[in-house]
Amino acid sequence: MNITIRKIGNSEGIIIPKDVLDRMGVKAGDELTLKEESGQIQLIPQNADLAEQLKAARMGMEKYRVALRELAK
Repeated sequence: MNITIRKIGNSEGIIIPKDVLDRMGVKAGDELTLKEESGQIQLIPQNADLAEQLKAARMGMEKYRVALRELAK
C-alpha cells in the first residue's frame, strides 16, 4: 500500500485508509504513539485504560506525597 505525504497547514501528514484504522481498532480522536526505529515508523494505539490508570496513580502520588516520601526512607 502506497501513501503520499501531504501538506496540512504548516505541517505534513498522511491519510490512513479506513480499513487500516478498523483493523487497528482506532477511530478519529484516538491517540497513537509514534515510534521510529531503524528508519521505520510504527503507530501504536494507546491503551485508554492504562492512560486513565496512570493519571489516577499520579493524582494519588501527589495527594499522598508526604506520606510516600516518609515511607521511602
